[in-house]
Amino acid sequence: MPEPLYIDTTEALEQLCAALQTRPYIAIDTEFLRERTYRPELCLVQVKHDELLACIDTMAIKDLSALITLLMDKSVVKVFHAASQDLEIFYLLCGAVPTPIFDTQIAAPLLGYNEQIGYGNLVNEHLGIELAKTHTRADWTRRPLPANQIAYALDDVVYLEQLYVDMHKQLDELGRISWLMPEFAEWENPEKYDQPAGERWKKIRNIQRYKGEALAIIQALATWREIKARETNQPRNWLLKDDVLLTLAQQRPDSETELGHIRSLDRKTRDRFGQELLGIIRNGKDAIPEPVPPFAKKQKLNAANLAKVQLLNAWVHQRAHELNIAAGLLAPQKLLEKMVTGDGRSALRGWRDPLLGEELSALLDGSATLSCAPSGLVIVKH
Repeated sequence: MPEPLYIDTTEALEQLCAALQTRPYIAIDTEFLRERTYRPELCLVQVKHDELLACIDTMAIKDLSALITLLMDKSVVKVFHAASQDLEIFYLLCGAVPTPIFDTQIAAPLLGYNEQIGYGNLVNEHLGIELAKTHTRADWTRRPLPANQIAYALDDVVYLEQLYVDMHKQLDELGRISWLMPEFAEWENPEKYDQPAGERWKKIRNIQRYKGEALAIIQALATWREIKARETNQPRNWLLKDDVLLTLAQQRPDSETELGHIRSLDRKTRDRFGQELLGIIRNGKDAIPEPVPPFAKKQKLNAANLAKVQLLNAWVHQRAHELNIAAGLLAPQKLLEKMVTGDGRSALRGWRDPLLGEELSALLDGSATLSCAPSGLVIVKH
């Protein structure tokens, strides 16, 4: 392992990023805290390429423009494992999503590993190295950081680089790199990280059960909560938990006394924002709610559709054998059910479509059949 750098000044950051911008890729990971804030608090960024290995102390450096420039440099591939939270943090930091990216968690199933495989398990299975888990819940805001905590953080990029190099080579030899591009492009969509406050009510569980005044009040309260959480930078549930929000919409208190009878309503929220909440409830009584998006009910397969799923599954198993990919990863049962019950080929997103789309669609529309051959099943087109 190269000697790691601890970067805690603007000048050192500029020198590091200038060097990394000449490299074709960087392995990158973050440590952050979000339990007490609305926005994740970025504490540390770990980066590696070859002999360059560094921890960037983002709490010590006020000017992170050199890091932002590096993240936005399209000539440098940013390598992550399970990139969503890292990309959200960088979106908040940069106002844009770093591109291009490579996510080893997304790539792993194309080499026979489980979907959603964790970083530690992938390092163990692919490299034969078992990582320590002693700092999984460490406080990354403390300063100075202990040496063993820094070493733990660096492991996340030291082995990530090895994974990337090995996996990229294998995927390239198999001709599978291009299959991943649509998957990576989805993570690069800014809409994933910037949901409008007025849309947050759609995330409330069982929202489809509510109508009329109750729904209008839920929508107004959820929007208020989201905006207020952003303004005060505290978790939305610290202001108003979902169950309390729903109770307010159902009981519709019209005075501070009645508001005080709402169980589980945090006293600080009630004392600080009680009049705002009562005003929202009053206005909501006369408001017309936004329509609830249609929720697709799971269709129970009849015997005919079940037979179709089994037919498609037979070909999935044949292709899985040929590709050395687990059949359940190549096309899970639920995906095949969606194909049969109405989604058709559109159910096969990302890398699955070029592997299965044409053949499964042909089987569904009757323009092809399955036949047995000495090597296994084959597609016979009519």
